[in-house]
Amino acid sequence: MQIDSSIFKAYDIRGLYPAQVNKDVYRAIGLATGNLLSPKTAVVGRDMRISSPELADAFIEGMLESGADVTDIGMVSTDALYFAVGKYGFDCGAMVTASHNPPKYNGLKMCKKDAVPLSADKEMNRILQIIQSDSFKRSPAKGKLSHQEIIPDFIKHALGFIDVKTIKPFKIVIDAGNGMAGKLIPELFKHLPCQLVPMYFELDGNFPNHLASPIEPENIADLQKRLIAEKADFGAAFDGDADRMFLLDENARPLGGDMVTAMVARSLLAKNPGASIIYNLICSKAVPEVIKSSGGIPIRTRVGHAIIKPIMKEKNAIFGGEHSGHFYFRDNWFADSGLIAFLVCLELLSHSKSKLSQLVASFDKYFRSGEINSKVMDIPGKLKELASFYPNAKIDESDGVTIDCGNFWFNVRPSNTEPLLRLNLEADTPALMKEKTEEVLKIIRR
Repeated sequence: MQIDSSIFKAYDIRGLYPAQVNKDVYRAIGLATGNLLSPKTAVVGRDMRISSPELADAFIEGMLESGADVTDIGMVSTDALYFAVGKYGFDCGAMVTASHNPPKYNGLKMCKKDAVPLSADKEMNRILQIIQSDSFKRSPAKGKLSHQEIIPDFIKHALGFIDVKTIKPFKIVIDAGNGMAGKLIPELFKHLPCQLVPMYFELDGNFPNHLASPIEPENIADLQKRLIAEKADFGAAFDGDADRMFLLDENARPLGGDMVTAMVARSLLAKNPGASIIYNLICSKAVPEVIKSSGGIPIRTRVGHAIIKPIMKEKNAIFGGEHSGHFYFRDNWFADSGLIAFLVCLELLSHSKSKLSQLVASFDKYFRSGEINSKVMDIPGKLKELASFYPNAKIDESDGVTIDCGNFWFNVRPSNTEPLLRLNLEADTPALMKEKTEEVLKIIRR
């Protein structure tokens, strides 16, 4: 079968509908996945995109043809899909979503038993090979289809990470971006004493208000205005499939994923002293400092869930956090969940006598550039040039190049999909951060 192999990304499947991803492609992926994994049972969820019902039905059809019994859990968040795989013991799971991408896209996130993600170089590549070679095997006995509502159980599971009785009655503005958080958050807040101010909770795959990608500043502008107008205690935004969560303090200042990582680490270590916590190498120096001062063991890794999850298992780490807003929990089958991260931060703030901005200021003493992309054709050559420019620095080449000069450090790493270098720099003062960011960009772009 003809299929555009470029839809197979590092961690998932993503492409334009209907040119690259359509019901024929999804039926083939469902059948090939069933052939490869030979699951007895599978679970399938989807987001609110216009094309998702058709694509989910096609994937299910392919799975049934492979002989697997399939449970359709309907519209859910990606972290709820992972929960379903782990909680109910399914052999594999698939979520039809393109996460934060524009409306014309759709995709698939797939995992095996215990919510273990499919790897790009093993399972995903084999699925593609089965499709390209038309080497499908159809079972003589089709699988059976059933339906199940899982959101109440998922909400109960997420609430199990905190003591609800300790939660203060905060006023919280939440922007769902017309994504799946619009379905989950109202159910969650039925169990909390907080006042919810909802924004864009209508499920709409056209994203009429803004793209559900809160990491882009323009997509949280409405939330920032509403936060100030409501005089709320803090705010949160979720991406399209609601597996990533972004916090804003009472002054409408967005917190990076690394600051949320530090907060979650502090909260979990209060209950699990001495535990190991994973953070990726883009995170602020404040993160390992908070982990150590809270009695934990910080473990630094490369970026990406395919790296983080196996190390979490190996070290039995209770938590792993990324600068991009992905937060992984050991007691959630090592899967990521924006909803659980939100609750853990809510509990930490409830125990604190400080406002969110003050709480973060108590450990965040550094200044960051944010991620800055530059188009570069000779990426290996440019990384070598950067390393040679700072000969006295501490240099780590485990993910691009990380160069630590003491009072400032930076990481430059290549994009998985484009000829881009991504710069993240942190310094002890705002002036030094500005100076060194300009210095490094000059080298990258010359």
